Amino acid sequence: MDKDNPSCPAAPDWGQAAAMTLTVADRGGKHVLIGDGIIDATLPDRLKSAIDGDERIEEVWLKSRGGDARAGNRAGRVIRSYPGMATRIPAGWTCFSSCNFVFMGGDRRFVDPGGIFMVHMFTHTSDRDAIDLSVEEGSDQTVQLIGEIEQSSALLASEDNDFLIRMGISRKLLTEIMYQQQAVATAGNRSTRYCLNQDEVRKYNVMPLEKPAG
Repeated sequence: MDKDNPSCPAAPDWGQAAAMTLTVADRGGKHVLIGDGIIDATLPDRLKSAIDGDERIEEVWLKSRGGDARAGNRAGRVIRSYPGMATRIPAGWTCFSSCNFVFMGGDRRFVDPGGIFMVHMFTHTSDRDAIDLSVEEGSDQTVQLIGEIEQSSALLASEDNDFLIRMGISRKLLTEIMYQQQAVATAGNRSTRYCLNQDEVRKYNVMPLEKPAG
């Protein structure tokens, strides 16, 4: 585990350090759309085109370190516009930062055992974690993308709250978890992230309990 963020893995698999790719695949008997990479301003439109282009898509699988916060919100709303569309974080994959809001768009949501729903405090200026991590790994393409992310306005707290309510998430996820994290690491405390366990994803309705048949 991460010594500075002990609820989280030390080496999360949060996808490629480039703009999110959208790939259709058959996995585990399901026809799914895999989102892998950084969320940029073009994602909501690309996501809608991908789902419109294949009526067989049942689920959207996600691994991402985040990116453009406002685009993450919009992408989540795109997914919610398709009744019955599910989102999933498979075992071993991590959905961090603005990826949380894409994931929350699912009509049904699944965090598989071993899947990581990782949150932090939104700074409301830009998604610094995604930017810094991508620059560390970066290619010219990544650096260009990060410039675009820095120019994008982050979600306001009221928009965060409104989105969670609309998606059926407990607002306590913000007050008890997200907003309790430090925005910036300090010399005395380098913890800035938190990974929800299986009990917590149910407690905050990140993964809704299955409704009984009938």
